[in-house]
Amino acid sequence: MIPWLIGDTGFPAPDRALREPNGLLCAGGDLSPQRLLAAYREGIFPWFSADDPILWWSPDPRMVLFPDEFRISRSLRRTLRSGRFEVRLDTAFAAVIGACAETPRRGQHGTWITQAMQDAYLRLFELGFAHSVETWNDGRLVGGLYGIAIGGMFYGESMFSRASDASKVAAAHLARHLVAEGFGMIDCQMNTPHLASLGAREISRTDFLARLHALTASGPSPCRWPAHAAGLPWSADVAS
Repeated sequence: MIPWLIGDTGFPAPDRALREPNGLLCAGGDLSPQRLLAAYREGIFPWFSADDPILWWSPDPRMVLFPDEFRISRSLRRTLRSGRFEVRLDTAFAAVIGACAETPRRGQHGTWITQAMQDAYLRLFELGFAHSVETWNDGRLVGGLYGIAIGGMFYGESMFSRASDASKVAAAHLARHLVAEGFGMIDCQMNTPHLASLGAREISRTDFLARLHALTASGPSPCRWPAHAAGLPWSADVAS
């Protein structure tokens, strides 16, 4: 059995999470900004289907990407150099999360990004904690991702693509932007081959939480990211 959150009940310690399913910690509570930010600061995230109660997770091991370890393949390097896409920050958050909601997670039928989840993250966007990285082509949104920033920590939530390499371009620009801004780690939550291809790797929950607590203790204050802060052209000698 897992504990239920009622009213202002705090989260259990992450090490109380189940081993099967990996990381299931507790259920209940709400999706208020206060509850969500408290969860992220303790390495906990919500993930549930429309017919489920709110479920909270803290898996072990944890998939993370260190921004300076982002892996750029030869094909992605060519795409970045081509300038085929324009990348913007925080100009179409609602559209990005809506597009992500149309893309089920691997192994899951339907979306986990319910309307209630979209509304909750839109509130975090308005408060300066949630951000979108958007890939545009000829004025059309063709890819992107969204996540949460707390201090020097970024929590990646979901991405989508309507054109080849569009989501990877967004991820590459995000990683470069986070390096420039002094962010130390991107939480990727679950292990997938796609994330591993970008340089993400697993670390223990103990290591993850130690790094997370240090990174969230300092760093930039919540704010709207400048639209073109991550959109500078890539030089011809961009590293692979």
